[in-house]
Amino acid sequence: MTTVKNVRIFARRHDDAAVDIEVADGRINAITPTGEAGPSKLLLPSLGDVHAHLDSNRMGQRFRPHTADGTLHGYIMNDRANWRNGERSVRDQASFAIATIIASGGTRIRSHTQIDSDCLLERFSGVRDALSAYDDVLDSQIVAFPQAGIVREKGVKGLLNAALSEGADLVGGLDPVQYDRDPKTHLDIVFELAEKHGKGVDIHLHEGGTAGIYSFEEIAHRTKALGLEGKVTISHAFALNTNPEPEVRKLVELIADAGISVTTVAPQKGSLPQSILGDHRVAIGLGEDGQRDYWSPYGDGDLLRRTWQLAFTNGFRRDDAIEHCFDIASRGGAQVMAGQRPDGTELTDDAQFGLALGAPADFIVLDSDSVTAAIMDTPRERDVYKGGQLIASGGEMLGGAR
Repeated sequence: MTTVKNVRIFARRHDDAAVDIEVADGRINAITPTGEAGPSKLLLPSLGDVHAHLDSNRMGQRFRPHTADGTLHGYIMNDRANWRNGERSVRDQASFAIATIIASGGTRIRSHTQIDSDCLLERFSGVRDALSAYDDVLDSQIVAFPQAGIVREKGVKGLLNAALSEGADLVGGLDPVQYDRDPKTHLDIVFELAEKHGKGVDIHLHEGGTAGIYSFEEIAHRTKALGLEGKVTISHAFALNTNPEPEVRKLVELIADAGISVTTVAPQKGSLPQSILGDHRVAIGLGEDGQRDYWSPYGDGDLLRRTWQLAFTNGFRRDDAIEHCFDIASRGGAQVMAGQRPDGTELTDDAQFGLALGAPADFIVLDSDSVTAAIMDTPRERDVYKGGQLIASGGEMLGGAR
């Protein structure tokens, strides 16, 4: 049994009441007024990166100038030309990123792993092996991701099938209209493989405008036809910010009816309509996408800093809106990975994904006045707990945490 003393749970003010939290069997077992004197700390739910690319990050390596040409195909081919030139193996580099994410407060990761005619299953296998070493301190999922398309590259369907047989949790897709230019075949293959293996789906959808509307509709139709409610995610979902609001509302109603979740990486352009999605009980998760890779020099594995970015790119100033960004980064990602929808319960009253009695004891403790202050200041000193056990502190994983 573990007791974490003198903390304020998801506090909105510096003088909110402090409590002691008792943990038993990995869950919050009791919350009682603290008997400790002195300043209290802030306790927040742990975070999650639910749109990662662990196989392409270059964190901790020598800085490399950006060389891609700015087009989607150019980014893909630039990565293909250079990914073998790193200073570590895929497994070791993924492990470096995982440890960084955990130390920032992350206890869950959903990673896409590139599968194409160049790398075959090499990148998938490296990430799978890296994640398996952290099973005791991390909840994780792997997406078999056809980064270079399914139709335009020979043999990719077979490789995706093999990855799903070898442990991938979901099958991915990429811009079926604008990249593969054969949306029916692309989506038929994705959903055929999902049905065959009993796995989920997570599709990158950068498509905006009418192309994005079409792909949304086709994904929702297949999801409902196969009874995959709760098992399908649309990543990026740029159709939700590149169409008129009446069309956006129709799309949100469509995916809500199909039980589809969405994820965002808090891009400079492309903020999701969080309030509309929330009104329709669509699960929203946050990810960091790449981290200092061949696509972009941005991203450092700090999920609290990415939560700041989500608030900043939305232009939020009010505390309640900023707190909602933290909810997306924490509870939202957990709901996406579990395939469950928000029900309107306050985070502090949620016994499944929040901080109520009975909830998993996965949380962060840090010295800050409030939720908003923590996001704005992103203090490095954080104690990270998984199942009530301290697994990271001061920006570093603890030696016995794995």
